[in-house]
Amino acid sequence: MGTNNKVQYWELWSTTEIRYALFVGVGLQVFQQFVGINTVMYYSPTIVQLAGFASNRTALLLSLITSGLNASGSIASIYLIDKAGRKKLVIFSLCGCILALGMLAGVFYQTTHHSPLVSMAATQHYGNYTCPDYARAPGIWDCTRCLKANPDCGFCAASGNQLLPGACLIANSTTKDMCSKTHRPWFTRGCPSKLGFLAIIGLALYIAFFSPGMGTVPWVVNSEIYPLKFRGLCGGIAATACWISNLIVAQTFLTLTVAIGTSNTFLLFGCIAVAGLFFTLVFMPETKGLSFEQVEVMLQERVRLFSFKFWKKDHSREKSLDMEATKVATKEAKRANK
Repeated sequence: MGTNNKVQYWELWSTTEIRYALFVGVGLQVFQQFVGINTVMYYSPTIVQLAGFASNRTALLLSLITSGLNASGSIASIYLIDKAGRKKLVIFSLCGCILALGMLAGVFYQTTHHSPLVSMAATQHYGNYTCPDYARAPGIWDCTRCLKANPDCGFCAASGNQLLPGACLIANSTTKDMCSKTHRPWFTRGCPSKLGFLAIIGLALYIAFFSPGMGTVPWVVNSEIYPLKFRGLCGGIAATACWISNLIVAQTFLTLTVAIGTSNTFLLFGCIAVAGLFFTLVFMPETKGLSFEQVEVMLQERVRLFSFKFWKKDHSREKSLDMEATKVATKEAKRANK
């Protein structure tokens, strides 16, 4: 058994078409994670709060939209994957994700740079609970600057209209209760915004585009693109790459939102999605309707005829279909002669 494994590893790296298939399979799995899907799934309540929804209950309920859309999109892919084809579905999915991520980046930019001002009178109303940084340098502060203060501070919004000036206070359970007793919403993650609902729409669109394409196709392609001999090994390598990428994205998301801002974090995911789209257009073959033998022939032809000019017609698929048709015709001719 050990000898067979060594031979398989050696053949894996020495066979051009297998290396190409593994490159495509691993690339799809990595891009699946690095466009940010699991940050949306894991941190959707946090993202909703960053968009300006103060209530934990509201944030959690709104985040359920993402789970429902993810399930619905996965069901839709069962029908679409053989009707539209793998490659077209991924291209459509990534184009939609790019638009949705751009929308999210724009909404969070607006939320961050046009947040309610801090009122000195409202802040002084809470006496010794004033945010220390604000007490030392009052000036013109807004909610965003208040939430970035050190030590942690929170924004006690105006009652009624949350977009009016509020108070910048130390963030703890006492000030939260004091703020709530005066019927003022308490913000510690994001600021009140009139565009917060657009963030919910952006999240919904992102999941709606992602799940039917990038959510399912990488797994399907990885089950089809490798020859039988290498399927288990290559599939395992691709799955490992997927979960390592998942770990990296999940562990860095909140750090990125603090370091470069929520808007720039989603913009970064959008840029990665653009790179994923280019990768798909150039490297990903269409495996719809092909047998495993035809896929193998197609990969050989694709490697031989490879070009970055993705707008030109790819003849590798037609070649694999022609070779299979010739093989069938030969078999039938031999049977007729017998």
